[in-house]
Amino acid sequence: MTKNGARTPESRKAWRFAFPTAYTILFVLIALVAAGSWIVPAGEYQRAENAELGRSVPVPGTYEPVASNPQGIVDVFIAPIAGFYNPDSYEAQAIDVALFVIILGGFLGVVTRTGAIDRAIERAMAALRGREVWMIPILMAFFAAGGTTYGMAEESLAFYGLLIPVMLAARFDSVVAVSVILLGAGVGVLGSTINPFATVIASNAAGVPFTSGLGLRLFILVAGWAVCSAYVVRYALKVRGDPSRSIVADESDSIAARFKSEDHDPTAPLTWPQTLTLIIFAATFGVMIWGVSSQGWWMDKMSALFIAAAILVGVVTWIGEKGFVEAFMEGAKDLLGVALIIGIARGIVVVMDAGKMTDTILHAGEQALSGLGAVGFINTMFGIELGLSFLVPSSSGLAVLSMPVLAPLADFSGVDRSLVVTAYQSANGLVNLINPSFAVVMGALAIGGVPYQRWLKFMWPLLLTLALLIMGALSFAVLIG
Repeated sequence: MTKNGARTPESRKAWRFAFPTAYTILFVLIALVAAGSWIVPAGEYQRAENAELGRSVPVPGTYEPVASNPQGIVDVFIAPIAGFYNPDSYEAQAIDVALFVIILGGFLGVVTRTGAIDRAIERAMAALRGREVWMIPILMAFFAAGGTTYGMAEESLAFYGLLIPVMLAARFDSVVAVSVILLGAGVGVLGSTINPFATVIASNAAGVPFTSGLGLRLFILVAGWAVCSAYVVRYALKVRGDPSRSIVADESDSIAARFKSEDHDPTAPLTWPQTLTLIIFAATFGVMIWGVSSQGWWMDKMSALFIAAAILVGVVTWIGEKGFVEAFMEGAKDLLGVALIIGIARGIVVVMDAGKMTDTILHAGEQALSGLGAVGFINTMFGIELGLSFLVPSSSGLAVLSMPVLAPLADFSGVDRSLVVTAYQSANGLVNLINPSFAVVMGALAIGGVPYQRWLKFMWPLLLTLALLIMGALSFAVLIG
């Protein structure tokens, strides 16, 4: 501070608000829910076995108040542990999902170590030289495939240094490169089909097979990709025709200077081990779909599949035992945070259930949403998830947090629970295209030299279009049953 007590620029910077991480948000929510158990009336529904879901579900109209069971400070600290397994019965809660996430991370780490994905992108760019505008929809489809299958997010940051120089050489700007990767992977998450961190976890928490509602999600994925591709292509051609129309035109020289020394070789061919790696990568997810949809596989067999696939990639690329273990552990470490978030978020549900608050909240939701009709219900759900996504950007964290509470409300409104899952993942994916608390967004913009406020200005027409597309798709799905 200065002598008169005013804050200097340095002190103002030091006091600048930093949005808390998902871990802090979820732990604070556990504490708030525990505090709420002293205030919110306790109650329970009668439950009946649902043969289709294979579990008991609340019976509408049977809610009754019961004796309260307020949660204390000890319960708050036990909740994240109980989120993984029940400390009394040792029954698994989220431990199987968390372990699967860690193993999947190891598999992705081994695949990344081979360089197969990077080389495939380089080959695609070399093949399209002179027709660079076609790289936009093609590469967006590639990143969308990563988003829809395994929730590609943080790992996409490695591709900006590769793609930005190529887009600048094609007389586009860094915004085009950022859009191709960020929007490509983002629309893939928005239209997740088999994404373990969104669709699978949310469907598990909602009590439905993750393949339920797959057709609608495929439509949202393809339509979203088409809308985003057209939007970015239109902008790219506008910038090529008149560079002054770039939203980062005043930063173009400094951005170009940062990337002028890139020395990747786009003409380098794929080696046969890298080709085999790409085949194994695609086949693994195909086998997972087959196993879950027709053979009754779940987390144990899915985890075993990815362990086997990782070993197979390590063998065909011959990275050695030490190299394999290092790559696997690095990948597992990258997703350890996601695994922890799953348990912490599940702890919120543990406290709610122990405090006998879950059914009370369902009852309030039943009353609030009962008069909306099916279309109003599903669009209201979409709006609720939009708001929650700003607070909990983690797709897995939000899934475990919201699905156990919101999905059962669909039973009261005659809406399929899979539509609630679709509303959740679409809302979360949409918000995370601009969410300032999502590290991938801020990291991508920093690499590309795109100021956040300009990104918002660039994105708002597209966000509105995607929101209307999603709401229209959800409404149509409800109407046709």
